[in-house]
Amino acid sequence: MRQKTSIFLILGLLAALAGCEEDLSRKTDAELGLNAQQARGRRVYQVHCASCHSAYTTSSSKGPTMKGLYRKQYLPSGLVANDRFVEDAIVKGRRMMPALGGAMSQQDLADLVAYLHTL
Repeated sequence: MRQKTSIFLILGLLAALAGCEEDLSRKTDAELGLNAQQARGRRVYQVHCASCHSAYTTSSSKGPTMKGLYRKQYLPSGLVANDRFVEDAIVKGRRMMPALGGAMSQQDLADLVAYLHTL
């Protein structure tokens, strides 16, 4: 009986801790260790991407999360997770994602990709 109580207590504690993920979106660029380019990319992300894609959590409101984007072998589209395909999706759009090529400069795109590498 005592062992069952301990197991349930541990499982309850683990479940509670799983929901207590730190909100990294509230941290400053310095706290996240971002360099100047990545910090600019974070601002581009907030303007163009954050309304549909979460950066620091595994859940997202509309589009797929960007957390760990480059740590995965493939993008949500099934394409290889590399700069070429990420930039192509941003510039040309993909399925429900609008094309942003006309909305940002080449520097904005480079900054955004630099930031995405930090997620």
